[in-house]
Amino acid sequence: MRRFRYLAPFALMVLCVFTAASDEAPLQGFSPENSRIEREWEVKFRAIPKTENLREYMKRLSARPHHLGSPYDKDNAEWMLAKFREWGLDAKIESFDVLFPTPKERLVELIEPAKFAAKLQEPTVAADPTSNQHDEQLPTYNAYSADGDVTGPLVYVNYGVPADYEQLERLGVSVKGAIVITRYGGSWRGIKPKVAAEHGALGCLIYSDPKDDGYYEGEVFPEGAWRPKDGVQRGSVMDMPVHPGDPLTPGVGATPDAKRLALSEAKTLTKIPVLPISYGDAQPLLEAMKGAVAPEAWRGALPITYRVGPGPAKVHLKVKASWDIKKIYNVIVRIPGAVFPDEWIVRGNHHDAWVNGADDPASGMAALMEEARGLSELLKQGWTPKRTIILAGWDAEEQGLIGSTEWVETHADELRQHAVAYINSDSSGRGYLGVAGSHTLEKFINGVARDITDPETNLSAWKRNQLARIRRAGTPEDRHEARMRPDLRIGALGSGSDWTAFLDHLGIASLNIGFGGEDGGGIYHSIYDDLYWYTRFSDTDFSYGRALAQTGGTAVMRLASAELLPFDFSNFANTVSRYADEIKRMHTTQREQILERNRQIEEGVFRATLDPKEPEVLPQPEPVPPHLNFAPLDNALEALHRAAERYEKTLAKAREIGGAALARASVREVNALLMQSERKLTHNDGLPGRPWFRHMVYAPGFYTGYGVKTIPGVREAIEQKKWKEADEQIARIGKILEDEAALIDNAAKELDKAAR
Repeated sequence: MRRFRYLAPFALMVLCVFTAASDEAPLQGFSPENSRIEREWEVKFRAIPKTENLREYMKRLSARPHHLGSPYDKDNAEWMLAKFREWGLDAKIESFDVLFPTPKERLVELIEPAKFAAKLQEPTVAADPTSNQHDEQLPTYNAYSADGDVTGPLVYVNYGVPADYEQLERLGVSVKGAIVITRYGGSWRGIKPKVAAEHGALGCLIYSDPKDDGYYEGEVFPEGAWRPKDGVQRGSVMDMPVHPGDPLTPGVGATPDAKRLALSEAKTLTKIPVLPISYGDAQPLLEAMKGAVAPEAWRGALPITYRVGPGPAKVHLKVKASWDIKKIYNVIVRIPGAVFPDEWIVRGNHHDAWVNGADDPASGMAALMEEARGLSELLKQGWTPKRTIILAGWDAEEQGLIGSTEWVETHADELRQHAVAYINSDSSGRGYLGVAGSHTLEKFINGVARDITDPETNLSAWKRNQLARIRRAGTPEDRHEARMRPDLRIGALGSGSDWTAFLDHLGIASLNIGFGGEDGGGIYHSIYDDLYWYTRFSDTDFSYGRALAQTGGTAVMRLASAELLPFDFSNFANTVSRYADEIKRMHTTQREQILERNRQIEEGVFRATLDPKEPEVLPQPEPVPPHLNFAPLDNALEALHRAAERYEKTLAKAREIGGAALARASVREVNALLMQSERKLTHNDGLPGRPWFRHMVYAPGFYTGYGVKTIPGVREAIEQKKWKEADEQIARIGKILEDEAALIDNAAKELDKAAR
């Protein structure tokens, strides 16, 4: 899926829970003595990862194309399994059988006003030793596109998001019966054919404009890092905002005996055919278009006049696929916990790729492998985690988060009972440590970042991010917060990688980690994402890969060995309140804009400019959004803040007696409640129209695909002007947060027992 780069740096400083036995404050959730022991083991661990090992892992993983169902994908899984076992770890492969279409026929041709046939092929680059493996490479296509053979006039729709179609409507342009051409960017690719079909289009072409992903940004490959003229971004167009995973087994694992939908019943396949093309293939199509000149914001960097059409360019698009069931291979490692074996820390990265996939995903998978080797070395030295650690190499992530989703759905009951947290990574490069995830873990991951050294500056990853946040602050308030807030904020998670089933479906607290921001490039999902590109334009010496292994391993160790699970609710309550304020402002702004537009209509400010032979058509006033009852949300937030404060005060009381509280049996009861804190944020009915997504605070947007919508039920109801639904969703999130506050109160009471 889309590489997960967090260019906005995040946080640092740890707030200690218990008094220090020395000048160094104890780790969150640890008694002073056990904190000292934990730090000693962590120092040993961070010395183990080696850059030369990371290079060798990437070289092996990316040596051949290894997409879902390919021989080398299976070979890689078996090689990883052998390595884990060689290191003395308990490892196995869990397989699933999933739907995976591959193309039989692809055609894009301009038939009017001139003739042109798109190449639909990425050429070998002489300097790049793996770019010539054409017999093993997947063709350039979009997985889960509908089959189709369509011809129609071409319409340019910019990024193809709903707002672009509103602009076309204002220009008097319809896409009904047309083929749309849209550029990558602005949203996840699967949204583009989805919205096009909703507006009556027959087909969809997605191209990479050089302004977003080519020579406008810098030198193109192989001289530079950016996408060349004939480079193409493959990718899935599965409708993942409905549900990710195997399209034929929604909600259940795709085991051999699973009941499968008929292909015609699958809800996540596109309604129209779609293909990706290069900007080399796109330029002749766009040049042949007439009609209105595209708005300035729609214009890319090709040396043409961008026009919206329709026509006179007419295009013939044909897509036909083999709709086969393929076997996938998740590699699962288990390190048993010595004290709390029924509490699980899960850590994952995917191993499959669209082609060779050095950046996406071998950069992250290599780091996870080196983490595993580091933990195995500690085990040999006598270290034992308190909790069980599960390490996973997921398959079929690229096609729709399939390997992780099928595993989560298969083990859902166990995970609801046992999972403490999930830590994900995907592609990683050079630059800043990026983190997003559950805000109950915000303080925890700040503490981890404080102990990771940035390879280039020798500052902590925490400090480097703080300085960058101060430098990039857009307002004095943001700059002040970056300097003074104990924890810099982390982002919320939508979708786009393997945390999705853990967080959005089951309500397991999750984090996504990775380095990036200083290694931009345009080889994403192309044949040029390989070792040659990565070692010249990204983390060339693998020092940031080593830092990622140190970060992931430190986070896993700390979660696995804490006496009291290091969840924090003050940052969570503060963040959710900010989300609520955003929604209220959005609704107020929406009302004010509609009222102002209606006033202008009444005063005759708007006049339609039409053919003088036609009658003038005036815009009509729009219904004014009603006032919404935010009281259930406001009351719940007050309860949440009170509960978070109560829990924090109880922690302070525990601080007064040092580590004694953590030795008492009642801490187990506290941990049992803390494990369920993220589950409380889910609802069994899920979000309106998409019941698979059950988290009521975080979800991918229905029309963003990857991008997060916070408090999504309310936010999207307001955006879509569904006022009755908005009120219902406000009541629902209010009840969810009230229940969360009650759980936190109970945890505080149980912790108070331990602190007496």
